[in-house]
Amino acid sequence: MKHYEVEILDAKTKDKLCFLDKVEPNATIGEIKSMFHKSHPQWYPARQSIRLDPKGKSLKDEDVLQHLPVGTTATFYFRDLGAQISWVTVFLTEYTGPLVIYLMFYFRVPFIYAPKYDFTTSKHWVVHLACMCHSFHYVKRLLETLFVHRFSHGTMPLRNIFKNCTYYWGFAAWMAYYINHPLYTPPIYGEQQIRLALIIFLFCQIGNFSIHVALRNLRPPGSKTRKIPYPTKNPFTWIFLLVSCPNYTYELGSWLGFTLMTQCLPVAFFTLVGFIQMTVWAKGKHRSYLKEFRDYPPLRSPILPFIL
Repeated sequence: MKHYEVEILDAKTKDKLCFLDKVEPNATIGEIKSMFHKSHPQWYPARQSIRLDPKGKSLKDEDVLQHLPVGTTATFYFRDLGAQISWVTVFLTEYTGPLVIYLMFYFRVPFIYAPKYDFTTSKHWVVHLACMCHSFHYVKRLLETLFVHRFSHGTMPLRNIFKNCTYYWGFAAWMAYYINHPLYTPPIYGEQQIRLALIIFLFCQIGNFSIHVALRNLRPPGSKTRKIPYPTKNPFTWIFLLVSCPNYTYELGSWLGFTLMTQCLPVAFFTLVGFIQMTVWAKGKHRSYLKEFRDYPPLRSPILPFIL
């Protein structure tokens, strides 16, 4: 059996960082990262980007050396991804914040509104309903992070946690300030508008959860296998017939329902910004599905059936 010699160069300076002798042909990139880590302890595997070309794409951990377009002396390029943090930690942090921040405004803790309103409660039942819906949404997200989601990537750059938390925590504070404000006025069409909004919100929350469970069941524990998602017996998943990322479709629907329920401009703005971001993610995932699977259903749109 022939062995490989592997040299790893710095992608920026082209300096040689490491030389590995007698590497097995069936060694994976993940294993090569572990070998590299032994000689450079400061760069743990999750922090490494190993590529065939200095400006090329990162190779996957599961890529096998003998299946790559390299000779028996393989040259790879290394780029430092920076300090990493687990996706679970990021999600738990960015979702706990809005839950706690919103409740601070709901209970009107001191220094938010005028002193005479400290720890008072709103006379409008929609304010209490909105608090329950907002809290339910983020408790659901936290539980899904712990018990439902299976992450294809274990980590993300540490800097992302500050960006993500600024987004989620900031919007939660902005929305909560106005919804729980002593001068807040209920929606213009009253009870009918609120009840319709609640139905939309709950329907989409159940739909979003159903999609997350369906996606979880596609991937066996501990694997990074990717398959085409198809509708299951659960009617909430039938939207897979028309959309590649229905979890985002239902998420959008939930926030549209919350906007209708509260009739609050900051909520509408949060929904719009979220829709733009989710559209970017959905288009990217849709493209990767089309690229990876030749038999991918042609009827599907990224996020909105027949539209977008």
